[in-house]
Amino acid sequence: MPYYICPNCKKRSVDIDGVEGFSAETALQCRSCGFGFLFELMDDYYPAPTTGFVVCDANARILATGRDVFQVSGFEEKDVLGRDLIETFQLSSAGEGEHPARVVLEWGVRKLGEQLEIRTRSGRQMKVTADFFPAYDKDGGLLVALTPR
Repeated sequence: MPYYICPNCKKRSVDIDGVEGFSAETALQCRSCGFGFLFELMDDYYPAPTTGFVVCDANARILATGRDVFQVSGFEEKDVLGRDLIETFQLSSAGEGEHPARVVLEWGVRKLGEQLEIRTRSGRQMKVTADFFPAYDKDGGLLVALTPR
């Protein structure tokens, strides 16, 4: 049974009958806030109240941001659309090896609890816990949850 989460309002839902959206031809959308699409998850996920979601395509370019991304980073959605996730937020990789976002995009696995730093719009370094989720649709991509710590 698929789980869905709205990247904007963080409302979680379960698609019991397979018709969460308006029709088979349209993308699933949030019934709570009307956001244009829902993100499918394999397991239910409970974001913190301060978590901001960033939705990216298969090349890690930002497609959309949830309303709490501004509070976390200072960036408005219009300032980051189409830009590379890692470069825009200057997401630091916690250790040696490939960046967690790249691992998720390449292998389609979740990476949870990554201790990273981002650079806010004002240039300040902020410690965050980042959770990365792969997209399970034909287009690929990922959902990134950024929570200040």
